[in-house]
Amino acid sequence: MSASTPPRLRSEALSVAYGSRTVLDTIDLDIPDRAVTAIIGPNGCGKSTLLKTMGRVLAPGTGAVLLDGEPVHRRPTRELARELGLLPQANTVPEQLTVTDLVARGRHPHRGAFGRWTRSDQDAVDGALEATGMGELAGRAVDELSGGQRQRAWIAMTLAQRTPILLLDEPTTYLDLAHRLEILRLLRTLNQERGVTVVMVLHDLHEASRYADHLIALSDGGVVAQGDPGDVITPDLVEAVFGVACAITPDPVSGAPLVVPLEPAHSTA
Repeated sequence: MSASTPPRLRSEALSVAYGSRTVLDTIDLDIPDRAVTAIIGPNGCGKSTLLKTMGRVLAPGTGAVLLDGEPVHRRPTRELARELGLLPQANTVPEQLTVTDLVARGRHPHRGAFGRWTRSDQDAVDGALEATGMGELAGRAVDELSGGQRQRAWIAMTLAQRTPILLLDEPTTYLDLAHRLEILRLLRTLNQERGVTVVMVLHDLHEASRYADHLIALSDGGVVAQGDPGDVITPDLVEAVFGVACAITPDPVSGAPLVVPLEPAHSTA
């Protein structure tokens, strides 16, 4: 992408409200193409609202989310679903729906007029099950799985959609440390090997800094900072946004910023 070419996904003067309460206020954002972007910020700052508006789950009050220069809310649903894959935070499925059937739903936007199942569809489902380590659970009902297993099943469905842009709202929720790292490495691999643009909401600042190329820090419905993790994660920003005094040190493995909270001073009076 040249310096004069806008990114595929961006927002212009985007505002979103729930009733009379403004959650996002006049946000301008460029999502870097073929990069991993993490959205960070305290609870209630608008992270999930931003992601859901990008994925057309929520409609903006003013402004727009643009994909290739066109508002996403004007794109035909099936066409948009071939470009954007969205993993929301809360998901429900019919009782006894198997993991394979759930993952196969990711192929719906690619099915033809007669809905024929193709070799390409099967390869996408098999690849998504393997990538998320869900192959052995493919025949199990989703509602019988643990929280972490269900989360991986939903991620597999999103991967099976095989879109060039993935939007994931807290994809590591419910996962233990080993599976959190597996999912983050998988998303990093999809980006590096397939050029997938990944945008995800994360709570863990260290994981966001280590696995993302680009950070967007939100607070009170606005963008406080955006850019390279080394430029965004500073003691001043962490204290201003999260209310935590800290020191920043390089991660000994990746070199990414590592946040070390400082103990508050105790008065001896």
